[in-house]
Amino acid sequence: MPLYEHVLISRQDLSNTQAEGLIEHFSTVLADNGGKVVDHEYWGIRTLAYKINKNRKGHYAFLRSDAPSDAVHEMERLARLHDDVMRVMTIRVDDHKEGPSVQMQKREERGDRRERRERN
Repeated sequence: MPLYEHVLISRQDLSNTQAEGLIEHFSTVLADNGGKVVDHEYWGIRTLAYKINKNRKGHYAFLRSDAPSDAVHEMERLARLHDDVMRVMTIRVDDHKEGPSVQMQKREERGDRRERRERN
C-alpha cells in the first residue's frame, strides 16, 4: 500500500487532550477503511503564518500512514467537514523515516541545512 504523511491543524481553543483525540479519531477512520497509522506525533500549539478563520495559532498533529488512497480521501473529507480542523495536508512518500520528525528533533541533531562557502 502507498505511504502517506499527514499534517492536521486544529483550532487553538481546544485543550491538548481534545487535539490528541483528533489524532485518534482520524486514525480510526483510516483503520476502518483498510489502512493503518504507523506513527503519530503531537507538535503542540504553533503560530500560523497567516490567520485562518480569525485564528493566529493552532494545534499541529503529524501522522504517518500506510493506507489505500480511498481511505486517505475519506479521512481528508471528514477532516474538512470537522469543525475543529482548520487545515489538513497529505503528501505521498516513498518510505517513512525512522525516529522523530524534523519538527521534534533538537537543533543539534538536525545537522546543517547548507554548508557555508568560504569567502575569498
